Amino acid sequence: MVDDDPEGYGPFGKPLFDGPEARDLRRVGVIDVGSNSVRLVVFDGAARSPAYFFNEKILCGLGAGLAETGLLNPKGRVRALAALERFAILARGMEANSLTAVATAAVREAEDGPAFRAEVEARTGLTLHVIDGAEEARLSGQGVLLGWPEASGIMCDIGGSSMELAVLDGGAVGGAVSGKLGPLKLDGIKGKAKRRTEIDSGLATMLDTLGTSRCERLYLVGGSWRAIARIDMERRAYPLHVLHEYTMTARDLRTTLDYIPTQDLAELGKRTSTSQARMSLVPLAAEVLSRVAATLRPREIAISSYGIREGLLYEQMPDILRERDPLIESCRFAEAKDARLPGFGRVLYRFVRPLFARAGDRRRRLIRAACLLHDVSWRAHPDYRAEVCFDNATRANLGGLTHSERVFLGLALLHRYKNKREGTSFAPLADLLSAEDIASAEVVGKAMRFGAMFSAQDPGLMGTLHHYPKKQVLELTLPRGDGEALFGEVAEARFKSLAASMGAEPVVRTAK
Repeated sequence: MVDDDPEGYGPFGKPLFDGPEARDLRRVGVIDVGSNSVRLVVFDGAARSPAYFFNEKILCGLGAGLAETGLLNPKGRVRALAALERFAILARGMEANSLTAVATAAVREAEDGPAFRAEVEARTGLTLHVIDGAEEARLSGQGVLLGWPEASGIMCDIGGSSMELAVLDGGAVGGAVSGKLGPLKLDGIKGKAKRRTEIDSGLATMLDTLGTSRCERLYLVGGSWRAIARIDMERRAYPLHVLHEYTMTARDLRTTLDYIPTQDLAELGKRTSTSQARMSLVPLAAEVLSRVAATLRPREIAISSYGIREGLLYEQMPDILRERDPLIESCRFAEAKDARLPGFGRVLYRFVRPLFARAGDRRRRLIRAACLLHDVSWRAHPDYRAEVCFDNATRANLGGLTHSERVFLGLALLHRYKNKREGTSFAPLADLLSAEDIASAEVVGKAMRFGAMFSAQDPGLMGTLHHYPKKQVLELTLPRGDGEALFGEVAEARFKSLAASMGAEPVVRTAK
């Protein structure tokens, strides 16, 4: 990967978050009328990485009883109409640039679906677009690509009445298919053996349509899958409660699926902050997931918080935005909005980069992100600034980050403001990083801490860093005059701390 261009932006290109392509995507509203829930999301901010300006969900259960009656659930219909009236008013008040309302399995299959759509339009002014199963699967797959541009495997989205599969390969959605395997559909089939036969038959048909029988990576989308992931976290006492990009091995998943029937669902819901309505669907969803995993035999199972709604946002993006790195674009947006000196993050990255000459592309990307974020929490109280930086990074709504990368980024930012990490909120998450990664994050943080000493000055006065690993020397070459004067006592102490973290001798020279 080439690390520089004439403007110094490197492989990520000039930021686009404030360009016309991104401005068109601010305040984009999406209403999703599903078989179980009705939700309004309004996206705003860094266009390539979704920021949720507004996000509200109502569990209406429109598809409950549909298999037996052929009609939308009467109580659910009343609740859905009330929710849609509220959402239409809110979207107008937020001055959304666009508002798209889509309906999925329950409305498209119900006999009274057309009448429901007409009533929605009459009462709210919203045109409810009913999409078919393959389109639903394609959009959910695009939602995964919004967070994982390089995603490769199979996306599996479970709703109330249906389940969708889509093949992801090379940053694109391939085959896409839908089947009637949602918990609300299976609820009418009595007996676990009969349900298993129905699941296996439906899954075989779907996979035959896709022309595949297994995958290395399975991406799970949907509320019931996320509920199962929260249970897996609780069972494993997993320390980072961020669902997006949470991963499970096939063995972990199998253990959790066996664990669920042994637990009291109400108590399990309380422990995992899962609603009673959602928990009621978990046992049936677990039966489906058990058969999906046994059939596809994935090496890894990943949770995506992005699905059909994010897929609709992705649908509106021009290719120039789709091709951007979601992490870097969102960090650039944060720097422009919150840093004291927007633009210095790029200068700081160029300053510290010589220390990481052997780092791979993925690690250099994290270092760049850290430099962009190094100053965005400056308004926090000085006594808590390091903790705020760490918490922001590990719990932020960022795409394109594994959990270990979140912790690495957070630790680097913690060390930007604090030499020691003992007694901080890093301790519970320490096991998510190797000892080598912990040491590397400390170096990144202390390099930023030192480089920030020059942030109010002409970047040309920063000097240059050179690391000689074999000699165990860290060398700083300062420009004569003002560059030497800037290297005061505090800067010298920070330089020595950086050298110590690298196991190197600090050497300071003046340019000829």
